[in-house]
This record gives sequence, C-alpha cells and structure tokens, in this order.
Amino acid sequence: MSAIITLTTDFGMADAYVAAMKGVILGINPDARPVDICHTIEPQNISQAAFILSTVCDFFPKRTIHLVVVDPGVGSDRKAVILRTPAADFIAPDNGVLSYIVQNYAGGSIIDNRQPLDTGKAEAIEITGRQYWRPTVSPTFHGRDIFAPVAAHLSLGTHLTEFGVPLDSLAVLPLSSPRREPDGTLVGCILHIDNFGNLITNIKRHDLLSGNTGITVEVKSELINGLADIYDMSDGLCTIIGSNEYLEIALKDGNAGDFLNAAVGDEVKIRSSGR
Repeated sequence: MSAIITLTTDFGMADAYVAAMKGVILGINPDARPVDICHTIEPQNISQAAFILSTVCDFFPKRTIHLVVVDPGVGSDRKAVILRTPAADFIAPDNGVLSYIVQNYAGGSIIDNRQPLDTGKAEAIEITGRQYWRPTVSPTFHGRDIFAPVAAHLSLGTHLTEFGVPLDSLAVLPLSSPRREPDGTLVGCILHIDNFGNLITNIKRHDLLSGNTGITVEVKSELINGLADIYDMSDGLCTIIGSNEYLEIALKDGNAGDFLNAAVGDEVKIRSSGR
C-alpha cells in the first residue's frame, strides 16, 4: 500500500488544523508521505474541492491515498467513506466531494443524489471501525480524529473491509455538462476560477466542433474570437485549452474573473465564427 497520502481541505493555512492531521498520520505511520494538494478551498465549498481533486489525482502514483476533508456536515449522520478504484484510494465524507471520481465508475442511474457503483471496477466502504479512529472523537474535527488515522492505517496495509461495511452507492453532486442548441451553439458554464483569475469552463477540447478552428466565445456579453495556443498570444481576453483539457477564458497581464465580474455558474456560449 502506498505511503503517499494527499490532503485537500478548506482549513486554510492560518491555523494548525492541517498540521494536526499530519501529526496523527505520522504518529501511526512514520513512513507516510503527506502531500498537500490544496487547503484554500472556499469554506464548505464541496463542488470546488471535487473539481480541484479531479484535476490532480491522476498524476500521482497508483495506490496513492487521497484524503479530502471539506465537510459542512461534520458531526451529523453523514457517512465517512473509503472509495477504492483501480488507480487510487479516496477517503472523504459522503457528501459529493468525490463526484468526479465516482462518475468514472458509475454502475447505474443516479437515484436520490446517489450514484450506484460498478462494483466490478470500484468498491466503497462506510467507515464504522472505531478501532481505527482516535480514542476521543471531536464532533467538529473528524479530519483529525477519523479520516487522518484511517488514512494512516490504510497506508500500513490494513485490509479495506476491516474499516467498515460495504456501500453500493455514493453521494454525488449534479455535475453540469455542456449542451448543443438547435442552431449548433455550444452552451456551457464556468466551473472554477483559478488563482490567476482564469475562468475554467465545463467545456473540454472534445466538445468543440470537429475540425472547427474558427470559433467565437461569448461570456458576460463579451465576444472573444478564436483559440489561443498560449496565454501570452494575444492582448486582452483570450480563450485557450488549458492543461486539463478544459476551455479557459483568460486576460493577458490581468484577472479575467475580476475584469468580467464573473462567477462560477455563469453561462459560456461557443459558436462557429460567422454564425
């Protein structure tokens, strides 16, 4: 089992919460290698955490353990879960924060915001084995007292089934997909605004019209013609296919999010040039 344990939280860096989790992990497995993905997720922003995780987890070695604690329901009856896939293990509250991962292993239609798993490809466990928790569990800090020790024990090779009982479905968010209008217009939305102010949309390279290099992108009543290859290719606003294959809107030497007063969820339209 991998000793790499990634951490994604909304705890920020001004407090000791992340350090406490790392201390618990290292106290159980001194050979563990905690790796920070992001701790500046907006507080309680499950969808942001789900997206950030989805853009990075494939770049880690197989059997990496990804620990995610963005948990507005901490202390409630929401489940704590482990999801095992062929590539990695994920430990998180069962609140939709693993939605992008789960959709790759779907085993049926979503019912009541829960996605059945293809159990031939992935398996999930509800974490109920208290022997793998800290002796005293705070109702407000399951990251330290449940998730961190479970991740550490998993990294030591403890069998998955020792942690609890099987689940056949996990909670998922209503992930948005671009749609094609009758006139051919592709309509998507902003998924994420990164630290540079780039607007990352839910439109991917393969969604664009095959062979069509001439496009016009409309966002917040602004029209942007064509696709740039690099951020520095044109003055003003530009569109580019980013490193994770999502269409982005950027502003050279500036912040596109601030310039457009844009927000996650805002609509983005793509038309063939001249349409």
